[in-house]
Amino acid sequence: MSDTNATFAADEPVFQALLMPHRSLGRTGFMILIGALLFGWAVTGIIFLSYGAWPIFGFFGLDVLAVYVAFRLNYRAARAREEVSVSRTALDIRKTAPSGRTEEHHFNPFWSRFSVARHSEIGITAMTVESRGERVPIGSFLNPDDRESFATAFTRALATVKAR
Repeated sequence: MSDTNATFAADEPVFQALLMPHRSLGRTGFMILIGALLFGWAVTGIIFLSYGAWPIFGFFGLDVLAVYVAFRLNYRAARAREEVSVSRTALDIRKTAPSGRTEEHHFNPFWSRFSVARHSEIGITAMTVESRGERVPIGSFLNPDDRESFATAFTRALATVKAR
């Protein structure tokens, strides 16, 4: 019975992280922004229409449409996710693309190496997990501060697992 408990303890995650892109403008803010742009378009459009400059009304509307489409694409890209889990027996990375396509990578934590590329002014520019010829980039969409905190915690987790 103690062997079974030891197996469960070895499989329990020492570290788990869900990495997601940060978006500073939420759904409510987006609706307010689009509403304000539409209001501005309508007011200025009516002024231009009253002077007979009707093409400006349409072109100005295209600007509002372009802003809307850009934000929608940005929110779609925010659906990307990366789940990272480290236990004594496994290092698992599950990457979910904005389209919903998922790819999973499984590593032995004892054979894995965590690499960090740094720039003197920016900080961490890239992070990868490497093992036996396979390289998996992680956290590419994170901002520099989040990359720094993730790298510190992930490095600590790998060291903890390897030390046991």
